[in-house]
Amino acid sequence: MKYFRYFGIALLVIIIDQAVKMVVHYQMDFGTPGQIKVFGEWFKLHYTTNPGMAFGMQLGTEYGKLILTTFRLVAMVGIGYYLYHIINKKMSKGYIICISMILGGAIGNLIDSIFYGVWLNNAPFNAPTPWFHGQVIDMFYIDIWEGFLPEWIPIWGGSYTALWPIFNIADASIFVGVAIILIFQGRFFNEGLKQEKPEEIDEIQRQFIEGEENASSSNS
Repeated sequence: MKYFRYFGIALLVIIIDQAVKMVVHYQMDFGTPGQIKVFGEWFKLHYTTNPGMAFGMQLGTEYGKLILTTFRLVAMVGIGYYLYHIINKKMSKGYIICISMILGGAIGNLIDSIFYGVWLNNAPFNAPTPWFHGQVIDMFYIDIWEGFLPEWIPIWGGSYTALWPIFNIADASIFVGVAIILIFQGRFFNEGLKQEKPEEIDEIQRQFIEGEENASSSNS
């Protein structure tokens, strides 16, 4: 039950993320023509795809996407094991929930990368295989500023760029989880230490009693 509670949070993030992506894919037009204004000009729904990492960056090799997707897969396994570990250690519930959110977000985007090239046929035209080359679907657009960046700016210089990236539920879940950990890390890890202290005290007491018994036996 203790595992289901927290892994269930990750599963809920995955379900919501994938449901929203399917609605966007099948009900919205791609790009600016299908853009929906939610709150004036600053918050919109905008269907786009991201072939690479955050902010649209890519690894510049033929197998860059495959390397990225494989890395995400390994990271997902690592986060999942870490979540299992901190549940057993009875770390702060808030911290465990945050890691659950991060895991759910990581798996949500991993599903896109592995399967969408086949399911939705959205792999780049030059991809060596549609498997592991799916593009992540993004839709939430906070339009702070967009335009051409000066040429002198590294990497993005000269390109037409939005100041705020377009993101999805999985991205938001990861961002919120990480942000909460950074803000409340003192409380989270102090709670973890407090929970470990009784065990540490018990261990010290056990060692002290054993030492006393050994000393008594030696004197006898």
